Amino acid sequence: MILAYHVILSAYGFWLPNDPRGSWSDFVAAWELLKFGPAAKAATRRSVADRPHDIARRLEAKAYLKYSPVSFSGIQARAIGIGFANQVQHSDLTIWACSILPEHVHLVVKRHAYKIERAAILLKGSATRELTRQGINPMSRCAEDGTVPSPWGHKFWKVFLDSAADVRRAIQYVIENPVREGKPRQQWACVREIGEMLNSPGE
Repeated sequence: MILAYHVILSAYGFWLPNDPRGSWSDFVAAWELLKFGPAAKAATRRSVADRPHDIARRLEAKAYLKYSPVSFSGIQARAIGIGFANQVQHSDLTIWACSILPEHVHLVVKRHAYKIERAAILLKGSATRELTRQGINPMSRCAEDGTVPSPWGHKFWKVFLDSAADVRRAIQYVIENPVREGKPRQQWACVREIGEMLNSPGE
């Protein structure tokens, strides 16, 4: 039985559909990117971020994106955290761990009545609204005909967590994720304490 999900939300341009390490995409929509290879959908439950690959070629492909890749600043990360907290309050989602990094976000989300795909859309949407409300949406500069592109990648990565041990490992991984990038641990208002999960009846 699925207890939770380890979710990775990428900023726009962080992970291409034909990334040589694999992706969650079935096709490459942009002709300019297709010359770097077809979609590289990875059939795996584990992160492929550490797989060896041609870094120079991956970066070359990013030069053909329609917009410059998004890299969230600390102020923008704070707005994203507020947006997540707003959605948690509105939808009664439970987030057990969260790390917001410049190019991607890691979350451990408890199973909910919503499908995880719906939860991810709601979280990204709420974060985007908060970025816009504060006037710091990184894609505002790219507005065309009054429409602002999303600062998020179209799809997302999810790993099913079907045991308490899996959930604890994922939580620890997410908590330590900023540290692995030389940043301090993070605390977000959207996160519930780990103990709530471990001590709740039926978990």
